[in-house]
Amino acid sequence: MAQLVALYKKPTDTKAFDDYYVSTHAPLAKTLPGLRKYEVSTGPVEVASGDSPYHLVALLDFDSLDAIQSALGSPEGQKTAGDLANFAQAGVDLLMFDTKPA
Repeated sequence: MAQLVALYKKPTDTKAFDDYYVSTHAPLAKTLPGLRKYEVSTGPVEVASGDSPYHLVALLDFDSLDAIQSALGSPEGQKTAGDLANFAQAGVDLLMFDTKPA
């Protein structure tokens, strides 16, 4: 298995961000080829060191790191990535890695 973690930084207008994310971006992300599971955080995103720079975390599961790269390179992936400029002006960090049971 592999996971893509999207860490969305705090936007100026959280309501507009949330509304757009739920109505437009999440449905786009759910079309990514090979996507096995899609989850998002609820409530505040906290960090141990103090104030968190993050507003929302999305967790996307795929079969492998290659599957993530393939999904991102697909037309659906390009459309989803292109949509970030429409609502994530504060920025987003994308982490991708293989996973295994601990």
